[in-house]
Amino acid sequence: MAGRIRQEINLDNLDKYIRDNVPEIKCPIEVKQFGYGQSNPTYQLTASDGKKYVMRKKPPGRILSKTAHQVDREYHIIHAMSTKTDVPVPKAFCLCEDPSVIGTSFYIMSFLDGRIFEDPALPGVSPEHRYEMWKSIATTLGKYHRVKPADVGMEGFGRPSGFYNRQLKTFARLSVDQAETVDVESKVPVGMIPHYDEMVEFFGQAETQPRDRSTFVHGDYKVDNVVFHKTEPRVVGILDWEMATIGHPLSDLTNLIAPFTTSTNSKAVLAGRRNLAFLDDATEGLPTKNQVIAWYESTAGYTVERKELTWAEAFGIYRGAVIMQGIAARYAQRQASSEKAMDYGGAMRPQAEMAWDFVREVKGQFEREEAQGKGYDPWEGGLSEEQKAQGTGYMVGTPENEEQGDKEKAQGKGYMVETPEKEESDKEKAQGKGYMVPKL
Repeated sequence: MAGRIRQEINLDNLDKYIRDNVPEIKCPIEVKQFGYGQSNPTYQLTASDGKKYVMRKKPPGRILSKTAHQVDREYHIIHAMSTKTDVPVPKAFCLCEDPSVIGTSFYIMSFLDGRIFEDPALPGVSPEHRYEMWKSIATTLGKYHRVKPADVGMEGFGRPSGFYNRQLKTFARLSVDQAETVDVESKVPVGMIPHYDEMVEFFGQAETQPRDRSTFVHGDYKVDNVVFHKTEPRVVGILDWEMATIGHPLSDLTNLIAPFTTSTNSKAVLAGRRNLAFLDDATEGLPTKNQVIAWYESTAGYTVERKELTWAEAFGIYRGAVIMQGIAARYAQRQASSEKAMDYGGAMRPQAEMAWDFVREVKGQFEREEAQGKGYDPWEGGLSEEQKAQGTGYMVGTPENEEQGDKEKAQGKGYMVETPEKEESDKEKAQGKGYMVPKL
């Protein structure tokens, strides 16, 4: 819901800009700020004729990454999807990169009048609609992944290969930088996430990584980032494009199915990531995880290999820990725009512990396969009772926006960015402090 403006803007300048550049929007306008949006402040604009619009802007102040908060990228991907594909997105009206207007760059898009659910279990709908709504969100993702960047003139939106290796390098470097961020009041640094070195080492092993693929990726595709029709069980729009890039499709898929993945992990409670509604048969009409994957496969046009999915889910949990650390870093500098930023930042450590659980599970899966090939009991002496109970369950993942605004999301809502020109100095810096930076 939109409410008071927490980050002030020059309303007179904004009104004048809209009058001069966006005649569809009737001025004067009324402005409120949405409560969500960890990184890019988001506002609701109500025109004099009652129509509503949404404005997203780069936050004020010092930005931890030069490539973070690139609202121009959000605008371009939304504009491409709305004008050249059948992927449901808002209409993009304008992009302003002149900081003299309201202090930072911003863009304006249409307001989608529909339903947004924070709870992915979709409370308050019938079992039949719950089933169809999950089907719609899965097939909508498949439809998006089917779009070829070259077909919409955006082949330069990201690199076509090496997505997970870049992600690993970027997040590792980013985590080190975020750990050193000092709270403006307490003067205490954010600190490293637990098991950082061990997780970086595991994900850097080429023999366990998924086969390289390349599609558009959203970067934070999940239930609360889509808008459903007001009465029908279908998606009418995808929101929150700040992490969009070209990358591996598993990062989006694993992020979507994360509620299923984390429902059986005890540490997910402390991280605020456990939803008991996703336990087997707990919620009428909720599909199974495998059904969601099958819907996605039928639309995206390729078969998801389960071993690759497991790795990608584990990486997603780790990435989530770095994102939590980023929110903590932004809160430490009092830059996070969401009112819930302090709570998210506090979840960093339990999120990392959960990530380590899932990494150990993935390692156990590979060890079991190797052991079975040698003819002895793969369970003997290797895994905890909790890991055995979890079996070969899946875990979570999400993409990001490498060279663009990624570093921001981990700082704000989970961003990351590759900065090749700094790579060597960053690596030396990290290694000098005893942290691991992957050599990929």
